[in-house]
Amino acid sequence: MHDAADDALLAAMAAGDADAAVVFVRRFQARVFGVANAVLGDRDRADDVAQEAFVRAWRHGDSFDPRRGSVISWLLAITRNLAIDHLRAQRLRPVDHLESVIVQVAARDPDPASAAALDDERRRVVGALREVPHEQRRALLLAALGGRTAQEIGVIEDIPLGTAKTRIRTGLRRVREVLDQPVDR
Repeated sequence: MHDAADDALLAAMAAGDADAAVVFVRRFQARVFGVANAVLGDRDRADDVAQEAFVRAWRHGDSFDPRRGSVISWLLAITRNLAIDHLRAQRLRPVDHLESVIVQVAARDPDPASAAALDDERRRVVGALREVPHEQRRALLLAALGGRTAQEIGVIEDIPLGTAKTRIRTGLRRVREVLDQPVDR
């Protein structure tokens, strides 16, 4: 059972196999909790969201379509959406700790061969975000991680809608410019 493919585990769990459910949760719990905690910034609420994500996966596992992506992508999308819904319901602001948010959201790659490359890419993205002015970086994080619309960002930051849109657009442009620069080795 521990060696079963992700989609086979999901199917077995959805069919009511308790052993498959235990293996499924243990396999993905760190990543699911990491995404929930990164979006919410609160371990207790992240625990609740992670638990709800697994309940949703169990209830809706039969609707998973492997042609549309991997099980982990599907599960993390459920988690992210639940966390964003929780933020919207609570009207709380996402965390401001840039580096910890980026690291926690990025799912750990279990393949050691690609882990170094993934760490390099994470460092490049964090470095690029640091090159963006604070107001633009905050707007980008609210939009990308917090799931906020430009209109919601305008309300949160007490700025006009056009300013919120400009901050997001220029922030993205600056990140793209930094990431397009050649990597020094």
